[in-house]
Amino acid sequence: MKAVSLAEVKKELGNQDSERLLEICMRMAKHKRENKELLTYLLFESYDELAFVQGIKSEMDEQFSALVKEKNLYFLKKTIRKILRLANKQIRFSGIKESEIEVRIYFCRLLKDSGIHFDKSPVLLKMYQMQLKKINLALSKLPEDLQFDYQQSVGEITL
Repeated sequence: MKAVSLAEVKKELGNQDSERLLEICMRMAKHKRENKELLTYLLFESYDELAFVQGIKSEMDEQFSALVKEKNLYFLKKTIRKILRLANKQIRFSGIKESEIEVRIYFCRLLKDSGIHFDKSPVLLKMYQMQLKKINLALSKLPEDLQFDYQQSVGEITL
């Protein structure tokens, strides 16, 4: 089965009644965990973006605090990738550039302040540099007054 375009899906969803839409949403939520997580964000967390971002930050804090006792570089890399993967998923749910920038800056700050010598690991260094690149890309899409507000934070985490 080939998937139709988003425009066609949007048009067809517009033709459905509310009960059918509810049925479709429930079936999607049951089908895949990520769909359920996205629906949770849209229904319960999207109205308070600051609390959502704060929740992501506290989750990252917990995961980084567990990293402190790990000495094996291999496991450090795996755990940091896992933290970043979860953060990226939350960023995709939100879709708001300011939230993306805040979460990515916070990740970089945590990594830099963790005491991990990521500059000695090419993989971790590349991961850090990619986050800086994504921050700058997201910054370029914001209005100039907001860009100025975030520039100081970006300057603090730049190597």
